Amino acid sequence: MHHHGYLWTGAKQRFDDEGLRRPPHPVPPPAGLAGEGQGGRLQERYREAAREFSTSDLPPIETAHWLMKPATCVLGTWDEPRQAATWLGERLTELAPRFDPDARPHTASLDLLVSSAADRLQWGGDVSLGFYLQRPSFLSLALVTCSPNRAVPELGCPVG
Repeated sequence: MHHHGYLWTGAKQRFDDEGLRRPPHPVPPPAGLAGEGQGGRLQERYREAAREFSTSDLPPIETAHWLMKPATCVLGTWDEPRQAATWLGERLTELAPRFDPDARPHTASLDLLVSSAADRLQWGGDVSLGFYLQRPSFLSLALVTCSPNRAVPELGCPVG
C-alpha cells in the first residue's frame, strides 16, 4: 500500500461544474438517441464527460476517483502515511498566504489537519481538503491510498 498526492487550484466556477468531476456512466446512452433534440445532447454530454474526466486535472467528486486520472496528476508518492501527511502540511503552509482571509485556517488547525491525515492514511482511508483562495479561486488537496484503495479496490495504480 502507498499514497499519492494531488493538488489543484483553479476557478471556483470550474470546480463547481460537477458534471465534469464525475466519471462517465459505464454504459453509454443508446446509439438510437443520436441526432437532434434531447437524445443528441445526451450523447454529446456523455462524450464530453468521458473525454474531460479521463484527461483533465479537475478534482473528482469521489476522492478515490483520482486514481482514474492521468499519472501526470500525481504530485508525489509515499509508502509511509506520515510522509504523505507532511507533504500535505507543506502545501498548506506554502499556499496559506493565498487563502481567502475569511476562510484562512489557524496554524493549530493546520497541524490538526496534518495529524488527522496521517491517522486516516494509516488505516487505508483517503484525505480530501478544499479551501477558498483569493479572487474566487479554489484549492483542492487530496491524498489517496493506492494498491488497493479501500473505497474502490478495483482501481489500479495510475503510475504503473
